[in-house]
Amino acid sequence: MKKKSQKKVLQQEASSGYLFMAPSLIILGVFLFLPILYAIFLSFHKVQVLGELSYRLVGSRNFSRILDDERVLMAFKNTFDYVIVVVPSQTILALILATILNASIKGRQLFRVIFFLPTVTSSAVLTLIFIWIYNSNGLLNNLLSHVGLPTYNWLGDPQVALKAIMIMNVWSTVPFFMVIYLAALQDIPSELYEAAKIDGANECDRFFNITLPLLKPVTFFVIVMGIIGTFQLFDQSYIFSNGSGGPNNSTLTVVLLIYQYAFKSLDMGYAAALALMLAGVILIVTLIQRRFFQNEKIS
Repeated sequence: MKKKSQKKVLQQEASSGYLFMAPSLIILGVFLFLPILYAIFLSFHKVQVLGELSYRLVGSRNFSRILDDERVLMAFKNTFDYVIVVVPSQTILALILATILNASIKGRQLFRVIFFLPTVTSSAVLTLIFIWIYNSNGLLNNLLSHVGLPTYNWLGDPQVALKAIMIMNVWSTVPFFMVIYLAALQDIPSELYEAAKIDGANECDRFFNITLPLLKPVTFFVIVMGIIGTFQLFDQSYIFSNGSGGPNNSTLTVVLLIYQYAFKSLDMGYAAALALMLAGVILIVTLIQRRFFQNEKIS
């Protein structure tokens, strides 16, 4: 009887747990899982949007089109270039700033607030501000010319347009990851540093032998979130180029290309196939990162 009553209690607890989870599960189902299933469905169909909505099964034709689409190759190249530059930059700078602000310096609370301001500012607003800064007669070129450095056509030169977006995004995303690193640094027991100091370890030794190893799980999180965010670059590229991905497709990203096919060309099936391909790339890169950190004994 006692075992039966314990089993009944466990069943009641499980039922209560699922009942409390139900609202969240319903929201996830409606706004996450159903759209994913619908995107998979669209990727195998030719969708007629204008007039009466209709679907025509085309099999894997949308996916085979991707291999012959030069704009897809250009978009993926731009996106990979962006990821390779921005993710390491924002990770390293965030760690450096967090380490500095974790030290006992005067006014560090004020500096933390100031550094975090770009994170709470709208991405669209930041992009418009940087467009003003990058203007031919804007603040950046005036500063460069004042110190005797060459100026650039940041918005119209295909060689530097994507780099301009990189600089803006590194500046705006570093504070968010800085706060994550700062929280992790404050969780490291001070006794470890005191013991190392007694053993004769200098600050550099303590950083590389204590701080970095203990921050590996946080670094994994920062890198994964950075990769996911950078692969999904859209709004800055859209505003910079007025939705075209120019100049000369230099700021064309995969998400912007998906938008163009879905809402300008109204080729929903092909856009869904591109979206699934991008999701697959992000998943593969994330799994590679996870395997790397597992090999570094991260659990």
